[in-house]
Amino acid sequence: MPMLLIKGFYDVKGSQPDGDTVHFTADDPSEWSLVGGGLGRAVEHSAVGRAKLRLDAVDALETHYGANRVHQPLHFAHAARDELLSRLGFTDVQRRPDESVTATTPEAVPGFVLTRGADVHGRCIALAGGGTPPGTSGLEIDVDTTVLRTTVNHHLLSTGLVYPTFYRSLFTSLRVEMAGAVKDARDAGRGLWTSDATTTGAKITGLSSLTDDVVILPKLFRRLVDYFQLGTMPLACFPAFLAGVGDRFSVLSTGERCRGMHRVVEVTNGGTVKMTHPPEDMLFEDA
Repeated sequence: MPMLLIKGFYDVKGSQPDGDTVHFTADDPSEWSLVGGGLGRAVEHSAVGRAKLRLDAVDALETHYGANRVHQPLHFAHAARDELLSRLGFTDVQRRPDESVTATTPEAVPGFVLTRGADVHGRCIALAGGGTPPGTSGLEIDVDTTVLRTTVNHHLLSTGLVYPTFYRSLFTSLRVEMAGAVKDARDAGRGLWTSDATTTGAKITGLSSLTDDVVILPKLFRRLVDYFQLGTMPLACFPAFLAGVGDRFSVLSTGERCRGMHRVVEVTNGGTVKMTHPPEDMLFEDA
């Protein structure tokens, strides 16, 4: 899979990193213009080359979602964030109560990103690594499973601290490798998988269930939060809301192409929500 390599460093002071987003500064700011071959969405960055990364194929529990900054159970959300920063090379991170970083040791760590595009928010969608890059900055390299295993994306999936969320732009060989890492982590009971209720069923009695109790796929969490913020409609109407949102994806095991997560989400009369397919069996269309 050819991907653009950009060399630079991670510097998170003044930001609020979580388990799947982190700031990265390119050594040569002009290389951000090469992302997507200059044809797709642009990566938003400062004059010195600082940009926000969105880790490809990885979805960590939310620490501050939406205008009301709603979070999922913070034990796993913070564990993913801390593992991400530790893996990149930060040994100590100081924060304010709002989770803004005030100081780190060291102040910055060298690293690289491998990318093919940006999301609708101007974040670089990337495989992220620390240390010496596997090629020349500003050029494309072939990213195989050996290179993939050096990235923090693969590491976080292997530790079981994040969920997989796959998009069609990710090459099949890399997706299969990541899905294997997810299966190994789940089978070994690592990280959040011992608490995961995505496919077994999560009892939802209100917003507090989502923030304090249940561990579920963040994409499903975000849809539930958006639904509850509409008012006091019964949970039984949640599938109709999902149909209206219209997420587009394929179910890999069946080949079915779907529009709306209501096709894979069940709600029981007792207020239990579950997905009928595991996260790695779904392939979302790029937004």
